[in-house]
Amino acid sequence: MHRPTERAYPTHWEADVVLRDGGTALIRPITPDDAGRLVSFYEQVSDQSKYYRFFAPYPRLSDRDVRRFTHHDYVDRVGLAMFVGGEMIGTVRYDRIDSTGRPASAPADNAEVAFLVQDAHQGRGVASNLLEHVAACARERGIRRFTAEVLPANTKMIKVFTDFGYSQKRSFEDGSVHLTLDLEPTAKSLAVMRAREQRAEARSVQRLLAPGSVVVVGAGRQPGGAGRTVLDSLRALDFPGEVYAVNNRLPEGRQEIDGVPAYRSVLDIPGEVDLVVLAVPAAAVDRVVTECGERAAQGLVVLAADFDREQQRELVRKARSYGMRVIGPNAFGVINTAPAVRLNATLAAERPRHGRVGLFTQSGAIGVALLAGLHRQGGGLSSFVSAGNRADVSGNDVLQYWDDDPDTDVVLMYLESFGNPRKFTRLARRTAERKPVVVVRGARHSGSAPPPGHAVPVSRTPDATVSALLRQAGVLLVDTVTELIDTGIQLAFQPLPSGPRIAVLGNAESLGLLTYDACLAQGLRPSPPVDLTTAATPEDFRAALAAALAAPDTDAVVVTAIPWVDDRAPAELADALAAASADAAKPVAVAQLAIEGLDAALGERRIPSFPAPERAVKALAEAVRYAQWRRDAADPGRVPDYDVDRSAAATLIDRAVADRPTGAATTSGGEPDGTDRPRSLPLDPAATAELLGHYGVAVQPMAAAPDADSAVTAAAQLGYPVALKTTAPHLRHRGDLGGVRLDLNSEAELRRAYAELTETLGGPAELRPVVQAMAPRGVDTVVRASFDPGIGTVLSFGLAGTPSELLGDLSYRLVPVTDREAARLVRDLRTAPMLFGWRGSQPVDSAALEELLLRVSLLLDDHPEIVALELEPVVVAAHGLTVLDAAVRLAPPPVTTDLGPRRLSTY
Repeated sequence: MHRPTERAYPTHWEADVVLRDGGTALIRPITPDDAGRLVSFYEQVSDQSKYYRFFAPYPRLSDRDVRRFTHHDYVDRVGLAMFVGGEMIGTVRYDRIDSTGRPASAPADNAEVAFLVQDAHQGRGVASNLLEHVAACARERGIRRFTAEVLPANTKMIKVFTDFGYSQKRSFEDGSVHLTLDLEPTAKSLAVMRAREQRAEARSVQRLLAPGSVVVVGAGRQPGGAGRTVLDSLRALDFPGEVYAVNNRLPEGRQEIDGVPAYRSVLDIPGEVDLVVLAVPAAAVDRVVTECGERAAQGLVVLAADFDREQQRELVRKARSYGMRVIGPNAFGVINTAPAVRLNATLAAERPRHGRVGLFTQSGAIGVALLAGLHRQGGGLSSFVSAGNRADVSGNDVLQYWDDDPDTDVVLMYLESFGNPRKFTRLARRTAERKPVVVVRGARHSGSAPPPGHAVPVSRTPDATVSALLRQAGVLLVDTVTELIDTGIQLAFQPLPSGPRIAVLGNAESLGLLTYDACLAQGLRPSPPVDLTTAATPEDFRAALAAALAAPDTDAVVVTAIPWVDDRAPAELADALAAASADAAKPVAVAQLAIEGLDAALGERRIPSFPAPERAVKALAEAVRYAQWRRDAADPGRVPDYDVDRSAAATLIDRAVADRPTGAATTSGGEPDGTDRPRSLPLDPAATAELLGHYGVAVQPMAAAPDADSAVTAAAQLGYPVALKTTAPHLRHRGDLGGVRLDLNSEAELRRAYAELTETLGGPAELRPVVQAMAPRGVDTVVRASFDPGIGTVLSFGLAGTPSELLGDLSYRLVPVTDREAARLVRDLRTAPMLFGWRGSQPVDSAALEELLLRVSLLLDDHPEIVALELEPVVVAAHGLTVLDAAVRLAPPPVTTDLGPRRLSTY
């Protein structure tokens, strides 16, 4: 029998997962130490489930069975189990087999798979999670297909296989259903996995935000303190479920704290325990978590902040092992204003107003400011989560919940770090297609460490790149907490504008002019302000606003207002503006100065009010940008499939990667990149040109010139005029330092240039000169790509030299790029006019440039081994373009966790 070398326990196969009902569980390989757990598990499985598994009565496992099911080589025989609270609740096993169905005696890519799930846990998604993970293990071990024999009556297990999305075949043989599954991920299997992920993670957050009961541990008998404040907040919002207090200093027996049933321990509570708020010191948390786990609590909100990294990891590990999610530590709490829930488990002093805005924050202090600001501007919450250190529940989880939450129309997030930026971008894009996602990012430039206890992938991607990619995903990135609230209010209260044409009207000419200038600064197209004069009445405002909204050349209106000389009530103006805009499909924003009570009156009528015209215009501009993104997202374009030689490119790459040196991973410049991938290596110029050529990208030939005679010989072969340039790293592409000599039309000019180059900058061995035929005149551009473990492969474009290097004027897209995105890559640059006839110059061949970007994107998407690429310069002429130099770095394909089986972030 074929027996590859047995491998060490694969720790990386361990994973915390969220089940269909929102609870958590641990999946890990089965070991010999699990013998007792396996026997106990099997005893709890019904006779019918055992029959379905073994096709015969099988009341108990023999000692031989136990050994066989707990001893694996992690190659040909792999067993995984799922655990909750240390109890085994489901198992899956595969055995490698040959084409006849017998144990493989030679390398084979087929395996037989079988499941068994404890009856009490069936219907929770245990089998589908196990199938995802065992399939990933199998692919890692070279297995490409699973076969399974299932009794026809076992419809649940047949459904697990058939609903999974893998390519499959199904037949009926010898009284059983024979299934064959191709384990290569498909678009359908990926969609199924992500849909299940969304439902499970949304449900896990929903359990935290809509509990049937809340327990506050650490609630004092006297007013004051965190626990008592949370207890008071729960009662102030009239939470309809059961509320319990826990204080271990209470006397024995049932007690009360300000009328709330109180106990010394969570274990003493007679009713169900759903959400537990831990307002106790960090040192006491571990004991309370154990008690909550034993009472089958659904989730924890941990207010304490004094955790070191290991303590926080242990908190999350223990909570997840019991099936619980954790908000915090260092959390401020959670709110859900739904009329049927009325949950306020926070330290907030103000009673939250019901509304349509979902709010997530990591910082408790920022959370206080955001809640107060939203309340002050008349906005209301649907729900609020302050995750603190977000050791477990993160913005990704809450975004999954808000994605299909019918009570949330606008999502506002304050983020200091991303647990999984690639996943966040994917989730944000999906949500933004239906409702706006507004984000302010804190600690972008401070170099601060990630939250303690949370493993954040190392990223060298510049902040500007991350911001650009988030905007492309539909995220509205704002710079301040104030802008976050302003934008949220505008989007929550008003419809989206259909364009950037803005009408400005008001009763103060100077305020109208300030608004006009602010519109221009934000890239909007304002009409000349309409001055109603200081004598304008509410009726004048109503008539002017109604006319502006009815105008076909207006997409939105900014109303400006200063106080009247008389004491007219602000509600009159609010009523007038509301009457004019009630049935309009165009948004309105109001900038008013010192009219006391007007902001509250407008907020009641769902008209956003701002204390400065710049703030009103900025919020409206974000709405314009979001509406434009929604229109673009409805037709994202397509990824062209050019006639390329994928096979030849793959052969070249495989050969190069197989010859790679060992060691730590490096960036495109050769520096360590902070990941544990094997070292990347550069392709030599000839192989680089060959690789690009397989994808229709031609690199201008060049010839080495170790001496003047070699340069002359090369020029004769290439044809004059030629360029002479050094390829030394410190002088490459540096015409300003004399490293490039152009338009050499004769042997004499070439020899003179060669002498000047080597006498001025160094010897030939150092400079490594080359000769290259001149390209047609045009605009020098640069195309780059790099792989980031937290984001994926990013393609960038810019003008070569100063614009991209000094000014950072680059545009970015994630691979693969569509035809529409390629066009945006070219046009998003601030310096893009230089490509389209700036100051009477000849426009370049933008179609050829876009095709180049698409071909490079296709190459990168087909071959993830390419971890860095650079084409510089790419000279784009009026007709066609020329790639003068190219560099590629390779490494074994990186693991893209976002495409793997569902798992919670590591702690």
